[in-house]
Amino acid sequence: MKKQHKISLALLSVAAVLAGCAAVPGATDLDKLTRDIVKASFRDEGIVKASVLDTDETNQACSAADVAGVPLDEAKAKAIEALNFKSIKWPANDQFLGDWKEGEKIAQSGRGLTWTDTAATPNGGNCYNCHQIDKAEISYGTIGPSLYNFGKLRGVADPKSPDARAMLEYTWGKVWNAKAYNACSNMPRAGHMAILTPAQVAHIVALLLDPKSPVNH
Repeated sequence: MKKQHKISLALLSVAAVLAGCAAVPGATDLDKLTRDIVKASFRDEGIVKASVLDTDETNQACSAADVAGVPLDEAKAKAIEALNFKSIKWPANDQFLGDWKEGEKIAQSGRGLTWTDTAATPNGGNCYNCHQIDKAEISYGTIGPSLYNFGKLRGVADPKSPDARAMLEYTWGKVWNAKAYNACSNMPRAGHMAILTPAQVAHIVALLLDPKSPVNH
């Protein structure tokens, strides 16, 4: 009887464990639960809306790859880059270049898009947070490559010349939507996500390519 009693207890224990496992939500349920918890933790505040948590196909694919610890396969990466390239809005009247002095101000500024800002607050690009740009600036991040001598190293003596057209378009496109060139780039999609206006993007392009800019000295 004692032996049978022990067997019964063992069976009950196994059943309890199996019942507990059955109650654990699957990966899909956990993903939804996580999203719901995150959304419930945020609210509209000032100019910042909870909708900033919404993600598109690009965000979702790159996040999944990051969590899995593996890069996107080449075909998926190319598809994402093509999708983002189509989203690039090229400058009206072919005006790629703005004022490099304004571009430097934008690159230095990290203001905008926070709940303490107003809709009238000009957004900054916060470019120095990740890049070296002007040699005179000693405080800069290294997450991204140095952009010092960006135009000079690429042989852009006159960004308005026909020879510079390809680099002009590349620089605009990269600032507007970096994921059009690198699917899971850490660089913000400045134009695509309306962080910067088309005029501001033009100023940044001028900062990087204008031979008069300290970037190319």
